[in-house]
Amino acid sequence: MTDTHTGGCQCGAVRFRVRGTLKDSSICHCRMCQKAFGSYFAPLVSVRGTDFEWTRGAPKKFRSSNFVLRGFCGDCGTPLTYEAPDGMAVAAGAFDDPAAVPPTVQYGVEAKLGFFDRLHELPELSTLDDLDNAPFLEKLVSFQHPDHDTGTWPEDKQ
Repeated sequence: MTDTHTGGCQCGAVRFRVRGTLKDSSICHCRMCQKAFGSYFAPLVSVRGTDFEWTRGAPKKFRSSNFVLRGFCGDCGTPLTYEAPDGMAVAAGAFDDPAAVPPTVQYGVEAKLGFFDRLHELPELSTLDDLDNAPFLEKLVSFQHPDHDTGTWPEDKQ
């Protein structure tokens, strides 16, 4: 049986489907990935050897080096792909179920930030635990695309 995974950007303008086994999931700490994701690292899942397709829209591309293209949503800016001569990887957080693609290796560790291995020691709060400092959270309405495919987006509210 073939596994099927779906995902897309935050606004829903770009969606994808992957059929096949996803086995190469990683975190990359290199400075280029940090900048591309605006984060401490880039979580990526290789789609080599799978049947990958864009099901809505397509990413815009930025050439971040002589070998690598970075795909992102041109509407909301969500990072989507890392495309190199050895294949394409998709941003793990763009999958509808990112827990299904846990990382198995870390790359670019020469640029790993010193505090990264201690993040688990930080105090933990759920989103609504911070209402005293951010009371707007209680009335927050998300406009992001849901974690599943939709026929159209935004959905008609007739």
